[in-house]
Amino acid sequence: MYDVIVIGGGPSGLMASVAAAEYGARVLLCDKGNKLGRKLAISGGGRCNVTNRADVEEIIHHIPGNGRFMYSPFSVFNNEDIIQFFENLGIQLKEEDRGRMFPVTDKAISVVRALVDKIRSLKVEIRTNVSVRDVIYDFDQKIVLGIKLESGEQIKAPNVIVAVGGKSVPHTGSTGDGYPWAKKAGHTITELYPTEVPITANDQYIRKRELQGLSLRDVKLSVLDPKTGKLIKAHEGDMIFTHFGISGPISLRCSQYVVKAKKKYSISKIPIELDIFPSSHEDELFTGLLSLLDQQQKKAIKNVLIGWVPERLVPVLLTMADIDPMLVQAEISHEKLRNLSRLVKHFPIQATGTLSLEKAFVTGGGVSVKEVYPKRMESKFMKGLFFCGEVMDLHGYTGGYNITVAFSTGYTAGQAAAMSQWEE
Repeated sequence: MYDVIVIGGGPSGLMASVAAAEYGARVLLCDKGNKLGRKLAISGGGRCNVTNRADVEEIIHHIPGNGRFMYSPFSVFNNEDIIQFFENLGIQLKEEDRGRMFPVTDKAISVVRALVDKIRSLKVEIRTNVSVRDVIYDFDQKIVLGIKLESGEQIKAPNVIVAVGGKSVPHTGSTGDGYPWAKKAGHTITELYPTEVPITANDQYIRKRELQGLSLRDVKLSVLDPKTGKLIKAHEGDMIFTHFGISGPISLRCSQYVVKAKKKYSISKIPIELDIFPSSHEDELFTGLLSLLDQQQKKAIKNVLIGWVPERLVPVLLTMADIDPMLVQAEISHEKLRNLSRLVKHFPIQATGTLSLEKAFVTGGGVSVKEVYPKRMESKFMKGLFFCGEVMDLHGYTGGYNITVAFSTGYTAGQAAAMSQWEE
């Protein structure tokens, strides 16, 4: 007989197992894959961005999917607790740009191994290659009785933690298994959508692959309302042009706003703008451009612009501004130059959507947070049923925020499930 069964060996399930065992529960961890921590092992580009060092308010600001819900789990186990937890396991961490915390080894596998070793040391029973078919409930008493495996075997426990992830990156085992179990217990599953996913576009320069592979640093990307042109959301940072559109950190962060705007307006394209010089005003850029051309009056404009903007952008910008690349300063009107300086602040991209939910880093939507006690991560409908991580309608941006949600909700669920045996 177990006190707690954890379903899912991803970040939230591993942390839930640790917390439940630390608080004295007999824990069984089931995962349908052949090894634990598969999503963790590929996170952060294989380096594992374990959390972010920003203060709690800043972290909540970076959790656009129901961030306020996280105040309670963070009061139990926050980002500083995550850092201390891993350092106590002998995983030294280092801080990189924008507060991202990585292991000094730059190897995600070292984080996975440390977590799994910790779980083993706490005598958690681990069963891999085990598919859970169902969670068993007593609907009269509104309590959890245990789980049923695909093999037909039933395993009893008064507490079950569902930590099976969403529907993103399905090769790591996230295939939406938890939603039917939650629904059966009376929970609402909010609409699922891809987030933290590359954006697709079909502008001519994208179709012709003129900018494919071009990386831009410290730029700003803005998603605009297709009806009013007003700003929906903007993010600053790095991005890259691809053969299908755009990717990189700020593209991933803007992706959910493209998805939502497309749905809201039932429209095929959402306007996006790229600002190559977010810290400069348009007038400054115009003056700077005039000065550059003044210094090189005999040079063709295509050569003058190299160094002002990335070389591969030059022909695309000149085409958009309707300027012959071979013209020199005296041959170009101020009006066209003003238009060119405007373009580097408002470079247009027509977003047609995003890659699929399966290609997304994170799933938006899931078990409604309104139906879960935030201090415990326990169902409001079924005693002994807990949820944590991406199965819930909770998501953060990449950069250590999403994994922070997973570790924090996982630890909170594990602790509450273990302590429930003493609360009877």
